[in-house]
Amino acid sequence: MSIDAHHKVLIVGGGSAGVSVAARLLRLGVRGIGLVEPSATHYYQPLWTLVGGGRATARASARPQRSVLPKGVCWIRGRAESVDPDGRTVGLADGRTIGYDRLVVCPGIQLDWDQVPGMAQAVAAPHASSNYTYRLAPKTWDLIRSLRSGTAVFTMPAGPIKCGGAPQKIAYLAADHWRGQGVLKDIRVVLVLPTPGMFGVPVFAEELERVAARYGIEVRRNSELVEVDPDGREAVVVDRSSGAGESIRYDMMHLVPPQSAPDWLKASPLAGPADPGGYAEIDRHTLRHVRHPEIFALGDAGSSPNSKTGAAIRKQAPVVARNIAASLTTAGPPPASYDGYSSCPITTSRHSMLLAEFDYTLRHRPTFPLIDTTRERRDMWYLKRYGLPFLYWNLMLRGRA
Repeated sequence: MSIDAHHKVLIVGGGSAGVSVAARLLRLGVRGIGLVEPSATHYYQPLWTLVGGGRATARASARPQRSVLPKGVCWIRGRAESVDPDGRTVGLADGRTIGYDRLVVCPGIQLDWDQVPGMAQAVAAPHASSNYTYRLAPKTWDLIRSLRSGTAVFTMPAGPIKCGGAPQKIAYLAADHWRGQGVLKDIRVVLVLPTPGMFGVPVFAEELERVAARYGIEVRRNSELVEVDPDGREAVVVDRSSGAGESIRYDMMHLVPPQSAPDWLKASPLAGPADPGGYAEIDRHTLRHVRHPEIFALGDAGSSPNSKTGAAIRKQAPVVARNIAASLTTAGPPPASYDGYSSCPITTSRHSMLLAEFDYTLRHRPTFPLIDTTRERRDMWYLKRYGLPFLYWNLMLRGRA
């Protein structure tokens, strides 16, 4: 096999994980870094919830990919299609083969629209949308602000998804808007959750129970959307415990598709043999692959059981960078460890937010110990809208935070 290029460290994916790791590796003195990424645009995806809620513009979430890549990193404009861990190569869709000494796998997560019958057709129709794509997020706001009465349905799939709080965030932003317009009393709001509680950490679940009750939201726990009829505007929801089904006619619906690792990763030797999601099978602390020690993974495509959020990536990136740098010079065990920290900033109104922070043990891990972040707060709203985007563009992507 001919190799078109070789890099000391090859990073697959130019999202928040890939760019952050590249910047941190450079700061540790590592050179010879290549980064595979097909898109010319880099997105700050956490802002899309606010776009859908009418609190930010879509263009504020996008910047040219070249502008965020660290100087000294070779941008390989292409899409990964396969990986050969024995030959230490990555195959691209255009036929090129790239070799590596160390590989970082962080291609993001795949939106599986076709797993739910009718879902892909529904978001293409006039009455449903999703904040999970740049193109659709503005449509969500159009639907919310035009609704004056009827039924609004917000869904969440089972299984790991990026930003697990996003399906709830938009429901609260919408309900708060309708309350401000004086029409919430005329709108039935249904929130479909696959989990038995509102959140995996009890203290935050209790607060979100209060938020949902304040808006009069009907919460369907242990339930999942299994089919959509976009022509008849019918959503079929099934109780996962009893198997009982319910058909809900909607006037607007916000959909979140099931998600998994990209298909090429699922089909590769890196995927866990018993993992239906096909995620790269890594040690949850070192983030190194369990069978191929020269490979690391982080972000949404890794198998570590943390919530798939940008906050998790911010803590994972320095661990991966340190462990790779050490592996290039010594044969000892990886020096850095990740404890599962993640954070989910959940907007509870158009002016307040709940900052849920936790680790693998699901214990509360507050960044601001003198502030009670177990309750929704107005100051946390400003963190979400202005502080976190500033942190992302100016510090995280540059390997400084």
